[in-house]
Amino acid sequence: MALGFSLSALPPLREYELERSFDEREALGWMRDNWQKSFFFAAAYVMLIFGTQHFMKERRGYKLRAPLTLWSLGLALFSAIGTHRSWKYMASITSSMGFKQSVCDQSFYVHHVSKLWAYLFALSKVLELGDTVFIVLRKQKLIFLHWYHHIATLIYAWYAYKEMVPGGGWFTVMNFSVHTFMYSYYSVRAAGFRVPRYIAMAITFSQILQMLIAIIVNVLLIFWMEDKVCPVTWSNVSFSSLMYLSYLVLFCNFFFKAYLTSTQKSKGE
Repeated sequence: MALGFSLSALPPLREYELERSFDEREALGWMRDNWQKSFFFAAAYVMLIFGTQHFMKERRGYKLRAPLTLWSLGLALFSAIGTHRSWKYMASITSSMGFKQSVCDQSFYVHHVSKLWAYLFALSKVLELGDTVFIVLRKQKLIFLHWYHHIATLIYAWYAYKEMVPGGGWFTVMNFSVHTFMYSYYSVRAAGFRVPRYIAMAITFSQILQMLIAIIVNVLLIFWMEDKVCPVTWSNVSFSSLMYLSYLVLFCNFFFKAYLTSTQKSKGE
């Protein structure tokens, strides 16, 4: 497993016992043998949510305030810890090895500080499918962006982990960061507190920014593809680029319809 540089070249970072004892080789081996199961999870997810939506058609929606609050709060805390540990590594490699190395990096998946969080990030995409269960049980509007985003992210996260794709460190840390604020917002809303509209706008804008940065990372990977330091393949970068480009279009469309169009209508009334 060639990383392009020695892990000893990085400044020493303090790791916790759980991180130190995590066996990344076993985890990578399991994912390489089982990553196709992400398609099974995706198919089961689609059947479950639309089946439940049909089941709930003639029934009243459940409130589920307490379970949703705890669910969102748990994911917010998980994302916050993942953000802290992932940024610890990404800041270290960027400051010591340079931005190019941080983009082309594969050691994110095996470094003692980040290896556990790279694996948990991929697995958490299965857990996050539960978000949609709350939507359909509460009979809220289920939009294409929501369930498509969950499916594509799950499949790509498992694929990216087993391939140890360059750029994965930045994709992971950005997603962890955005989800920290997003799930915190959800938990506060679920608890019954009113949140200013601009907070929701800011979170959606941060998601759009995440997609833009991810596309830029992919463009850089294409430019650096022939570089021995950047072991990226066309299949890696094509999958990622198409996914993030579709997200960018969908999130921009959502932002326009949810915030800009509704604002213009309210001004015209």
